[in-house]
Amino acid sequence: MAKKSKTQRAKASAARQARRAEHEGQLDEPQAEAAEATEEEKPKKLFSKKAADDEAAKQPAKAEKKADPKPKKQRFKFFHEVKAEMKRVTWPTRADVLRWSGVVVAALLFFGVFVALLDNAVITPLLVLISGIGA
Repeated sequence: MAKKSKTQRAKASAARQARRAEHEGQLDEPQAEAAEATEEEKPKKLFSKKAADDEAAKQPAKAEKKADPKPKKQRFKFFHEVKAEMKRVTWPTRADVLRWSGVVVAALLFFGVFVALLDNAVITPLLVLISGIGA
């Protein structure tokens, strides 16, 4: 299982604290807003009545809004997103890289020797015997 990012851990921690405070009945105003924000981020169930009612309630609000003008062209948005995503990557440690590189090199050497022996000691003599070239 992959490690959670710092953002995911922070959101989960805030949600736990909000639930704990709500359970104790000591929910302050900033905590209540944070709890509501985390509740809104949860995925909605597709086939529940509540989800259908929520969607129906949102439809008139969407119709009232006017279409915003097109945003300015963001030429380097992709590179900014790549940079942000690379920060979230869980990189292996130096020891892990060296260990697994050693495993790969050892496997390559083993299978290279195995195939060479199989070719020279088994396959070639068998083909010569079958074809009758060596006779």
